[in-house]
Amino acid sequence: MSMSLEELRGLADAIRAEVAKAIVGQEEIIDQLLVAMVSEGHVLLEGPPGTAKTFLANAFSTALGLDFGRIQFTPDLLPGDILGSNLFNFQTSQFTLTRGPIFCELLLADEINRTPPKTQAALLEAMQERRVTLDGETHQLPTRFMVVATQNPIENQGVYPLPEAQLDRFLFKLLVPYPDEAEEARIVTSFGSRQGPQRPADLGVTAVADASKLVAASSALGHVTVAEEITQYVVRLVRATRDHAELSVGASPRAAVLLANAARARAALDGRAYIIPDDVKALAVPVLRHRLTLSPAAEIEGRDIEALVAELVESTKAPR
Repeated sequence: MSMSLEELRGLADAIRAEVAKAIVGQEEIIDQLLVAMVSEGHVLLEGPPGTAKTFLANAFSTALGLDFGRIQFTPDLLPGDILGSNLFNFQTSQFTLTRGPIFCELLLADEINRTPPKTQAALLEAMQERRVTLDGETHQLPTRFMVVATQNPIENQGVYPLPEAQLDRFLFKLLVPYPDEAEEARIVTSFGSRQGPQRPADLGVTAVADASKLVAASSALGHVTVAEEITQYVVRLVRATRDHAELSVGASPRAAVLLANAARARAALDGRAYIIPDDVKALAVPVLRHRLTLSPAAEIEGRDIEALVAELVESTKAPR
């Protein structure tokens, strides 16, 4: 099953409309979630408590019609609590696989930095290869497997910073800000009179897609061509992060591949069969911010990763 760019754009508009029934504002983050969905990437949401990160992931999953799973990460969580385990059945004298919550289509890894790195690493194979290995046996995850993780800012107490290998598995790191005054008033108006926990379905969010339709949506990227000058622009931008004096760790070749693929998805969602430099520029910060490490001198000076990436974008020559 294939999907035209026009059909993809219509599907994206339908998903936005459903998510908007439950989420006030956050249009840019929703657009970037759609880019990740089409390009089959994972997303890390960072923001203070109470900014609807978890609710957004739930509403997004509901609109996509995906099998939703949630893991609440805690300091005592073990890898087996995520992946599952083989338990011995005394009646049959055989081991039986008890699948963990990772066996779903969209996994919400809530407060992922509340658990130690050993448990965080249980997601590495799943995020990269869409499979898990238990006792030497490989088990495939659904084709549409996607991780949306949330984390508190690293300045908060009781958190474990994600290892570089884990961070590199995420296509985007998106910062969820507090709403502006008008949006906050709308939130209070919508939810201030409601009692008890709310689910997206309670607010009228319904599925407008399913796994097969999302596979077709990703196939629509085949209609988007990547010009050689765009490829060279992406490579120049990523390589510039490795030579920057204020960065001790730059972006990997995987970052260049993901940035180009995400730019294709952005173009497709906009109904275009070609990438323009603005696609790359718009996605450079969310793709690169979590892959770069400031040098000690830059940290002392209080340099900001987002500002530094923006400067690199401005200083890297873009095709016309």
